[in-house]
Amino acid sequence: MASQPLTSHPGPQSDSLRGTALGALRGVGQVDFQASVWTSLVILAALWVESWEMGLFAVIGAVVSTLTARLLAVEHDTVAQGLMTYCGVLGAIAMVVYLGHHPSTYVLAVSAALTCTLVTATLNHLLVPFGLRAFTGPFCFVALVMVLGAPSFERVWHGTPETAITPATPKSPVVSWTDLWQGFFSNVSQIFFVGTWYVGLIMLAGLFLAGWKVGLFAVVGSVVGLLTAWALGAPAALIGEGIYGYNAVLTSLAFGVVLLRPTAWNHGFTVVAAAAATALTASLSVLFETFGSHTFTWPFNITTWALLAAVPLLPRITLLTDADADVDVDADADAA
Repeated sequence: MASQPLTSHPGPQSDSLRGTALGALRGVGQVDFQASVWTSLVILAALWVESWEMGLFAVIGAVVSTLTARLLAVEHDTVAQGLMTYCGVLGAIAMVVYLGHHPSTYVLAVSAALTCTLVTATLNHLLVPFGLRAFTGPFCFVALVMVLGAPSFERVWHGTPETAITPATPKSPVVSWTDLWQGFFSNVSQIFFVGTWYVGLIMLAGLFLAGWKVGLFAVVGSVVGLLTAWALGAPAALIGEGIYGYNAVLTSLAFGVVLLRPTAWNHGFTVVAAAAATALTASLSVLFETFGSHTFTWPFNITTWALLAAVPLLPRITLLTDADADVDVDADADAA
C-alpha cells in the first residue's frame, strides 16, 4: 500500500480560535461598519495613541464581548466578522471615559461588554420583522443604564472624570478655520469618545484602507456635519471638538456604504440623513443633559432607524441586495 502524504490541516478547534481572535480585532473596525483587519488595527493603534487607558479598555471590550458570543455558541461567521463585538468595544470605552480610571471601572467594563453582547442578540432578533438592524443601539442602552446608575453606588462612583465630554464650552457660533479643520478630523475620532484631531486623522486613514468608498463617505459625513452645525449656529468650540459631527459620519457610512445602492438619489438621501443626525444631536444633548446622561450615538441610531424604515415607501431609494453585500464582504476579506 502506498503511503499517504503527510499534510497539515487546521482542525475545527484551530479554526474556532482563529475566528474568535479575528472577531475580537474586527469588532473595533465594525464600530465603523468595517471588517477589514487592517482598518481595525489602525483604529486600535489610534486609540492607544490617544491614551493607554483608551487602548486598553477597547481591548477589554473586544475580548470580553467576543468570548461571550463564542461561549454562547453564536454562529461562527457572525463572531469572526466582529458583529457581536463592536458594541462591547464602545461600552468598555464609555466606562473609563464617563466613570474614570479606577479598579471598579475594570469590573464595569467587563460587565458592559458582556451585556452589550446579550443586548445585541436581543435587538437584532426584535428588529428583524421591521427590516432594521441593532447598529450601536445595544451600546447606547447599556451605557445609558450604567452611567445613569453609577452615582447611586459608592464603590462605583468617584465623581465626574476629567476625560468626560461636557457641554460647558463657549457658546459663540463664530467658527474659525482651526475649528473647521480640527472638527473635520475630530468628527471621526469622537465616534470612539476622542476629541483629538490627529487621532481622527489616523482613524480616517484606516477607513481609507478599507476602500476609497469607505473613506469618501466618512469625509462626506464629516463635511455635512460641519456645514449643518455651522449653518444652524452651533457653538464653534463644540464643532471643533467633533461633538456635532460624529453621528453624521456614522450615518453617512451606514447609508453610503452599507445600506443603499450607489445611485444619485441614494447619495442625496445619505447627505440628508447625515444632516438630520447632526441636528438631532443638539436636541438629544439637551434632553439627556436634563437627567445627567450623555448623547452617545443615539442620534445616529434614531436617524438611521427612522429613515431606513421609510425606504419601502420611497421607490427612488433602493437598498443593497444580499448579492451586492457579498461582493463587498469578499473584497474586504481579500484586503484583510
